[in-house]
Parts: sequence; structure tokens; C-alpha cells
Amino acid sequence: MEVKLWNDKREREMYENFAELYAIIKATEKLEKAYIRDVISSSEYETECQKLIAHFKTLASTLTDIVPSIERFADMYKMDCPAAINRLVTSGLPATVEHRFATAASSTTSAAIVAECVQNFITAMDSLKLNMVAVDQVHPLISDLSASLNKLTILPPDFEGKTKMKEWISRLSKMGAADELTEQQARQLHFDLESSYNSFMAALTTAGT
Repeated sequence: MEVKLWNDKREREMYENFAELYAIIKATEKLEKAYIRDVISSSEYETECQKLIAHFKTLASTLTDIVPSIERFADMYKMDCPAAINRLVTSGLPATVEHRFATAASSTTSAAIVAECVQNFITAMDSLKLNMVAVDQVHPLISDLSASLNKLTILPPDFEGKTKMKEWISRLSKMGAADELTEQQARQLHFDLESSYNSFMAALTTAGT
């Protein structure tokens, strides 16, 4: 006899999201331990950690109403993953980025601003992947990203991310709120975001050396 864990499509999606969240937390815990024990290189760790954090942020935002506390979720399923909770919930940045930032930090630059920039980059890119292409959906995300980038004094005025986001804000401002980006425009914006994000991470590396 087949036993169903869900009664409808919505419940099925909820359980699938729970399983994915569980897997992300467990994978992050293993990754943190591997990094601490020097089992993997810093570059490998950072790449994988960024992916896990990005997936976590996107998934957690969709589960806010069902899972208001990630810590409680972990306790409920007896996960015992303190390193993962710290990395995903408290820090929001790979340990390598935190270390670089600590070296480059000044009185006007804080880890919170770096985390804010990373989150804004990820949110904007994920939104485009989810086909959120209406101007009134895209414009606030790009504006938030631009504002957070401008807070970082380690980034020069002509930093790629700053100039490209300024251009997109100008372009979006000339469109109506209900207008939508074409497939080509959305693809170009995602490319610009990804390119700017890579430049942003490179700038942190340079600032920390």
C-alpha cells in the first residue's frame, strides 16, 4: 500500500523544500569541517560555500512563513550543525571572504555591508532566473544593489558594478512600472550582474592583499 506524505501539490512542494533545506545545511556543515581540517583548498571551499549560501538565501526567503527560524528547523530535525548555522544564518559569507575583509576593513567598511552587497547580487540574479522581469520588480533590486555598492569605500567610483547598475537604473526609470524586460534584456542584465559580482569578489581579494 502506497503511503502519501502530502495531500496536494502545495504540500508536496513544501516537503521537497524541507528536504532541500536539510541537504543544504548538512552539506555546509561538512564543507566547514573539511575547510577547517585543510581537506580542501581555500578556493574550492569559497566556490562551493558561495553556491550553498546563494541556494540557502533563495530557499529560506520562500520558506519564511513556514520556517520562521532556521535554528528551530535544525533542532526539530536534530541536525547538530552549528558551523553551518553560523555560516548560513549568522555570517552569510564564506570564511575566506570574512578573513579577507577583516584585513581590508576600515572604519567606514563593515562585514555587514559586504554581506549586504553579496545578498543583493544573489537576490537580483535569482529573481531574473525566476522570471521576475517586470520593471516594478527589477528596479528596487537594482537600486538596493547600487546603494549597497556605493557604501563600500574600497570600491573605486568607476567600479564595473557601480557603473553598470547606474546605467540599468537609468534605463529602467524610462520604462513604465508594468513594462517587462525582453528576454534579451533580461539575459543581458543577468550577464552584467554576474560579471559585476565576479569583479566585486576580485576587488575584495585585492583589498585584502
